[in-house]
Amino acid sequence: MTDSTVRRGVYTVIGVLILCMMLFPVYWMVNASLQPSGNTLTAGFLPLDPTFAGYRRALSEQGGNLVTSLIIAVGTVVLSLAVATPCAYALSQFRSRWVSVGLLAILISQMIPGIVIANALYTAYERLGLLNSIPGLIVANCSSGIPFAILILRSFMLSLPPSLVEAARVDGAGLFRAFVSIVLPISKNSLITAGLFSFLFSWSDFLFALTLTTKGGVRPVTLGIYQYLGTQVQNWNAVMATAVLSAIPAIVLLVAAQKYIAAGAIGGAVK
Repeated sequence: MTDSTVRRGVYTVIGVLILCMMLFPVYWMVNASLQPSGNTLTAGFLPLDPTFAGYRRALSEQGGNLVTSLIIAVGTVVLSLAVATPCAYALSQFRSRWVSVGLLAILISQMIPGIVIANALYTAYERLGLLNSIPGLIVANCSSGIPFAILILRSFMLSLPPSLVEAARVDGAGLFRAFVSIVLPISKNSLITAGLFSFLFSWSDFLFALTLTTKGGVRPVTLGIYQYLGTQVQNWNAVMATAVLSAIPAIVLLVAAQKYIAAGAIGGAVK
């Protein structure tokens, strides 16, 4: 057995141990969600007597919040891509010193603390009547989704051969038609990557939901879990079941789109 084989074996064992440490909270969340009510915090490592009562209760009490989060997340993806895609293409095509200024402004916007943005939006929303509304939360979540999507999409669109769009223009296509028919299909991987991260930003948002909703009419699942903790201290299986249900969409999307994420993330690095 060579030294390189031994090293690979050691690295593999260390990697598996680190992975187990990272995934243990997820396993314990699932395990706790299957425990009988009142037995969650003292549960064993295996759910020997599993029950789905927590999931039934979570769906009945938090199902509406899950749907609200899904609507907000999908709306955030649509609006973020609708704004970021043409903006990213324009920034990749313009040859001006002001492009660098614009990119710097986008980067700076990513550094602004969320609580600052949330407080500013609260004042504006109060005047516009957008508090406690799904459109208001969609626009708020786009404040983080759009800048990130612009940076991801532009890095890929810089690698697009100009001859493709020029050929479409020669064939009689206008700028918009060339953009829709040529640029968007080629940018599929980066679009999926940007859209997925916009979805995750919105799905996991808590700060905007807490700040911009003052009533119970519109309540994303993150805020629902937060408020659930104060009323279900004796029913942790329902709380954990809600957490498991809220994690499923993100897990499914990440698994389904992982090859597109890898291609979209490195696509702009290869010209």
